Amino acid sequence: MKMEIEQLEKVASQVRRDIVRMVHSCQSGHPGGSLGCTDLLVALYFERMMLNEQDGKPVFDMNGTGEDLFFLSNGHISPVWYSTLARRGYFPVEELATFRKLDSRLQGHPTTHEHLEGIRIASGSLGQGLSVALGAAMAKKLNKDKGIIYVLMGDGEQQEGQVWEAASFAPHHEVDNLIAFIDLNGQQIDGPTVKVMNNRDLGKKYEAFGWEVISIEEGNDMAAILKGLYEAKSRLGHGRPILVLLHTGMGFGVDFMMGSHKWHGVAPNDEQLAAALGQLEETLGDY
Repeated sequence: MKMEIEQLEKVASQVRRDIVRMVHSCQSGHPGGSLGCTDLLVALYFERMMLNEQDGKPVFDMNGTGEDLFFLSNGHISPVWYSTLARRGYFPVEELATFRKLDSRLQGHPTTHEHLEGIRIASGSLGQGLSVALGAAMAKKLNKDKGIIYVLMGDGEQQEGQVWEAASFAPHHEVDNLIAFIDLNGQQIDGPTVKVMNNRDLGKKYEAFGWEVISIEEGNDMAAILKGLYEAKSRLGHGRPILVLLHTGMGFGVDFMMGSHKWHGVAPNDEQLAAALGQLEETLGDY
């Protein structure tokens, strides 16, 4: 599927509406990071990723043979992933209303035993996603499958040791069909990342480990994201994995949530929901 920037922006606006409504409905969840990563996921699923499709809708199977795959490592931002998957056609949009409720397939952190289309790993135990993505990328290389592996991590997640084991492994084994993103919003559950445990210069760290690093400075600008994604893809296949430093705003799109770690895992009340929805255009119809 290919879309113009204006169309992608309309999808992103609807996804943001879905996010705040989902979290409000169950009074639980993580709106801040979800809102910040909306533009990336919409760009990937609606414009960039090669997906197996039938009649314009994705056809899901766990193996993902012959298509690009996306893994969400920071699984607590599940609202943005669920909404993107539903709006892309993986499962009914109406199912978003069940988020975090009893017997729902849409758990707070994605799981596989729920058999939700689009989900290939259980995630949210931070630090594991890059390792899983590497396994999938190496499997594709062994199978001579041209699909690309994408994985998204949080910047607070870079404080996990397993991330750096995987970061060392990937260049050594020349895993060059992998694009990893770090959501650089500068916030984590306990406060700004620079105060909790300063990551310093992540770009230089990954370069020292042997990665090729690019930066998308405007991670909530659709045109900038698309340009960055094209650049990242153009650098694949030369023996090195690609890291994209994605500079986003926590809570982007809702003024009172922006830039604050307080909205990492807090649900809006009725008044706050109304204020948020007043800033987000309904473009595809609410569920």
